[in-house]
Amino acid sequence: MSKRSYVSVARAEAAAEKKERVIQAATRFLREADSITAFSLDSIAKAAGVTRLTVYNQFGSRRGLLEAVFDDIAQRGQLLRLNGVMAEANPSKGLDLLISIFCDFWSGDPAVTRLHDAMVIDQEFAEALLQRNERRRRMIGDLVARIAGEQATVAAKRDAVDLIFALTSCGMFRMLSGARPIEAVCAIITHAAWAAITRISSPSPARS
Repeated sequence: MSKRSYVSVARAEAAAEKKERVIQAATRFLREADSITAFSLDSIAKAAGVTRLTVYNQFGSRRGLLEAVFDDIAQRGQLLRLNGVMAEANPSKGLDLLISIFCDFWSGDPAVTRLHDAMVIDQEFAEALLQRNERRRRMIGDLVARIAGEQATVAAKRDAVDLIFALTSCGMFRMLSGARPIEAVCAIITHAAWAAITRISSPSPARS
């Protein structure tokens, strides 16, 4: 390896290390800060031990940093398991798996719920997070369509999708999980989701 190549690799590794350090500092800040309004490029740069310019060059804006934090938590929270939902031949099992995955995700890191609070202070990030949530809606729509088939009307399927989308949201999980164990919250959400499916399906869908 030439000296120039070695320097380029070293710089790339240093930049990657700083980026990871900033993401982890931002995640800790979200977990521990008393107020989400204190989240800024300046505050995270200080927490990470880098300059504000470094954070700006890596992420471009507060939105970019918040998105990077969300995506990092999503990867560590194994949202990639959602690929298995759509690959599941039995859509009923797919729906159960989707609910389980999001229960695990919403409960896995307190920074996730604080990221949803950040929608209040950053409209651009709010729009980005809503786009990510729409992916969940589309997955639910596909599962509901496969489960209900042609026997349910378009309006009935839409109502079921909207209800299950709300049930599997961070806000719903947050509201239900106050004094309940995670398993109980997941059971409540699953039961309610299947009540929505049963309401538009006749006979009731088989889940085994």
